Amino acid sequence: MKDVIEHYDKLIDENNDPVHDPEPLRAYMNKWDGEKFIESMRLDKRKSVLEIGVGTGRLAIKVAPLCQRFTGIDVSPKTIARASENLSSYQNIELVCDDFTSFLFNDRFDVIYSSLTFMHIKDKLSAIKKITALLNNDGLFVLSIDKNQNDFIDMGTRKIKIYPDNPTDICNYISEAKLKLIVRFETEHAYVMVSKKASLV
Repeated sequence: MKDVIEHYDKLIDENNDPVHDPEPLRAYMNKWDGEKFIESMRLDKRKSVLEIGVGTGRLAIKVAPLCQRFTGIDVSPKTIARASENLSSYQNIELVCDDFTSFLFNDRFDVIYSSLTFMHIKDKLSAIKKITALLNNDGLFVLSIDKNQNDFIDMGTRKIKIYPDNPTDICNYISEAKLKLIVRFETEHAYVMVSKKASLV
């Protein structure tokens, strides 16, 4: 995890902040998690939301105004600091600098989502089981995974080990974690899966 933290801290040092990207770059990033991805969350002002891998707030600035309470978690201190700046105009936000897989949450959520982050998680089944435990009944988990199956992010000056996401495996993990897959679709660069936690009668 240390190399991942260093990588994302360095991106901030290099002034890489997708929140402030010009429109062509924003459109490019939407090829992983565009409008349909956000619509899949079925947000409204009563809902609490958790983003796993909030980054500098690229998606959070779209999601936070649509929900009652937004929590974002990320491992990179410099990234969280930048997200705090980018999201400072919103009053309903809490940002956490920690590893999702080990952090102890006190809250439960109506929606949990993640884009381009699961590739950093080795034990994906355990992560999805944790998501199930954190969801309220009838809560949604919306996940975008990269179609790229490389084992590394290669930045030229540094290589970061990742754990590519296989869509078939992810669907199996969702089922094993007691979530019901309700929607699955593709974007140009990603597979998106929407799953639901069943309501207890």
